[in-house]
Parts: sequence; C-alpha cells; structure tokens
Amino acid sequence: MSEQLAYAIITPYSLHKSRTGGIFARLITRTGLDLVAARMFAPSEQLVREYAQEIVSANDPQDRRIQELIRDYILQNLMPDPKTGRRRRVMMLLFRGEDAVRKVRSVVGNISAERRGGETIRDTYGDLILDENGAVRYFEPAVLAAPNVEEAQTKLKLWARYSDTDGGILENTIQHGPNDVPQRTLVLIKPDNFRFPTGRPGNVIDFFSRTGLYIVGIKVHRFSVEQAMAFYGPVLEILRTKFHDVVGAKAKVLIEKELGFPVPSNEERAIGQILGPLFGDNQFGNIVRFMSGRSPAECDEQQMKAPGSEKCIALVYEGPEAVRKIRDVLGPTDPSKAPPGSIRREFGQTIMINAAHASDSEDNAKREIGIVNVADNNFKRVAEEFYGSIK
Repeated sequence: MSEQLAYAIITPYSLHKSRTGGIFARLITRTGLDLVAARMFAPSEQLVREYAQEIVSANDPQDRRIQELIRDYILQNLMPDPKTGRRRRVMMLLFRGEDAVRKVRSVVGNISAERRGGETIRDTYGDLILDENGAVRYFEPAVLAAPNVEEAQTKLKLWARYSDTDGGILENTIQHGPNDVPQRTLVLIKPDNFRFPTGRPGNVIDFFSRTGLYIVGIKVHRFSVEQAMAFYGPVLEILRTKFHDVVGAKAKVLIEKELGFPVPSNEERAIGQILGPLFGDNQFGNIVRFMSGRSPAECDEQQMKAPGSEKCIALVYEGPEAVRKIRDVLGPTDPSKAPPGSIRREFGQTIMINAAHASDSEDNAKREIGIVNVADNNFKRVAEEFYGSIK
C-alpha cells in the first residue's frame, strides 16, 4: 500500500483545556506514523467557511447528523470571536505513512451519544450530550480528521493554501489579564523522544501544560549542523574551559598507569590547560551530532547546511513569566539532580540526553526561535512535496 498524508486538527477547546499532550501521545503511539509537520493556525473567516463546506459528505461513515453538527461546530468555534474579532488557535498535525488516513481516523474515532469506553481520542476528550428529547445540549469533537484519502487531500490542500496567511507563530490570539506582562519562550522536545513511536513527546507537552501557558507556535524541525552549532554556540566556550581539572586528573591517572612515573600537580594542571579545550570541542561536536545526526568534523560545506536526520518538535509558549515557569517544570540540565515531578527527572538519562531544552532568558528565546525559524512554513512544503504545487 502506498504512503498517504493524513491530518489531525486539535480544536480550540482541546488546546484551551491543555489536552494537547494526551492527543499527541495517542496519535503517535497508536498510529505508528511519522509526524512530518505541525503548524499553529488562527483561521480567518474565509478559511473556516471553505473548510466547513467540505465537512458533510456521503463518503463519511459518520452519521449525517453528526457531520452537520461538526460543520456547525466549525462555523461557531473556529471562527474569529464575533465580539472582539480575536482569532482562535488550532493546531494541525500532519502524519505520513502507509494507510495513514484510516489509521489517524481510527485513533480519533467517531462520535456517539452512547460512549462505550475510552478507546479513541473522542471517547476520552469529545462530548455529545443530548436532552430527554434527543436535542443536542453540548457538543465537542476534540479533534477533526478526514474520513478518506480523497477528502484528506482536498482539506489538506485547503489548509495549505491558507498556511502562510493564517498560520505560523500566532499574534493576538491570547487574552491576558490587565496586569499581565506576557513573555515568549522556546521549548525543544529533543531527538531522544523520537527513536521509535512513543508517547513521550505528548507526555512532555502534558507536563508543560502545568504552567498555564499557551502554545502559539509549533514546528517539526530537523537541525542542520550549521543551525545546531549556532543554537548551542554560547555553550562552546563554557565547555572549553570547564573541563581543565577533570581532563588533567584523568590524564594524570592514565600517564601514571601506562608510563609508570608520577605527574606533579603543576604538570597535571598544565596538561588540563592543553587538553581541556580539545575535550570541550569534542563534547560540543557530540551535542551537535545528537541534535542533527552529524558532527561538524563529518561534514562538507553542503552537508553543513542540509537538514539532519534527527527530529525535534519546537514549541513557542506565551504567557506571564513564561521563561521561568517552563524551566521550573523542565528541571536542571543533569537529570540526576532534577527534582521529582520534573520533566528531566521523569524522562532524562544524561546531561545531553535530557528530553527537552528551554530558553533561559527572553533574549535567548528570541535568538533560538530565530535559529529554528519556528514560523517557517514546512507544513506547506511537505504538502507540496506530496501533492505537487498548491494554489
């Protein structure tokens, strides 16, 4: 069976209620598909109306009444707020693989007033509540997904056409308190979470939901070596200077063992001064390789600029004290020193393989968001690579 593209749209309510992580985890683990792109949207009225027109279909196995409910839901809940004009946030995830459309729709599930369990995303997060006369009192689909390959293509192309104007790092979608001073910060869910289909990326997002912050940007990113070097550049000099004593002490032990003569303290320090920077350079190369799949020493000029083999998810969070709140939940760099309940204590292994990165200041957040280029529309690029030019 040939590969397909499939989408899942996380609704404004699911985002607002911080259900994003749980939805992520189920889609990744239960489909086994490759998450190839993700983008935040603040849909315009025109996009919402065009999308709603495509919802009711004779090819959808879902009951027509439910389809009409979904269409009406989209027109009411994805539209800009009629009172303020503020656009609403939705997150669109793009999966690729064999039988992708059916797999995603199966995990998302259908909607019924008689929920029988928690097998699907809609079983857990969706709601259809009827009154005693069968009239709808409350309806929330939680996630939107196409029922078949043809409709997945039609709707994906539609969203891709609007992805430049209506998507990216969202502005003015969050209503903060009158005394709040919002910040933005960057989170990277690191490559160790993507070695095989696992719920860890969703679990990490779920941990960050405790901060009460809002996701306003998302991108599936593959670092080039050049980008990884720029991103981690500020730590290079620290690495070149912090290991003098460690390297000197290890060299002393090896020399005394292999060559059989004592190394005085002054010479031990001198050896550390010489070899410490080289060890730091090697550690920096390991970081770059971990994030991109290659070290600088392994690359020619073309390979330096090419996207690497390792996948990350970049997220931009917005809200008061965003930098501090995210780093408090993340925990210190060394997982062994991270407190219980922190991300790095739960999911980290070593100082390098520690689940996630978060900016340590507003200035660094701006610098890092720029390097990763979270606003870059690789969502549209993936769709065009699969379907051809989208106009």
